[in-house]
Amino acid sequence: MQIEKTALSGVLILTPARHGDARGFFAESWNRRRLAECGIDLDFVQDNHSLSGAVNTLRGLHFQAPPHAQAKLVRCGRGRLYDVAVDIRKGSPTYGHWVGADLSAANGRQMLVPAGFLHGFVTREPNTEILYKCSDYYAPECDGAVHWDSCGIDWDLSAAPLLSPKDAGAVPLADFDSPFVWEG
Repeated sequence: MQIEKTALSGVLILTPARHGDARGFFAESWNRRRLAECGIDLDFVQDNHSLSGAVNTLRGLHFQAPPHAQAKLVRCGRGRLYDVAVDIRKGSPTYGHWVGADLSAANGRQMLVPAGFLHGFVTREPNTEILYKCSDYYAPECDGAVHWDSCGIDWDLSAAPLLSPKDAGAVPLADFDSPFVWEG
């Protein structure tokens, strides 16, 4: 597996090796033992699968607060999306900074988003499927969102995004009181 660091410490791009032939390919998208040897030691407890029918469907920017904060390993099972992580750890030298990566079924790339970061994505193709592992169970009382256009992210939208009411009404980053603290 190829592991790339990003401009935000802890946010990684993982690209599994693909073994292919005339039938298609096989890829190992997660191997706890092998990745622990590379310093990635997470215990994922939940897998989620999301389908977005329309291009420019934007989901995010989401987080789950302590005590049920989640790290996520995000990949695209079908279609193509632009995936984003934003640092929201109070005191972090990169607080409010973001990174993005194109994830697609074709490129097989995955983004590892640690706890303490917002996560969101926008679809680039119709019927895009997003699959992601979470390091803690969903806890509705810890669920939160920051407004998608308040962090300076270049979403490269071709039209107005399709948003949920929760995402459309989320608080802007400037008014957000983060529950996360950078531990240097």
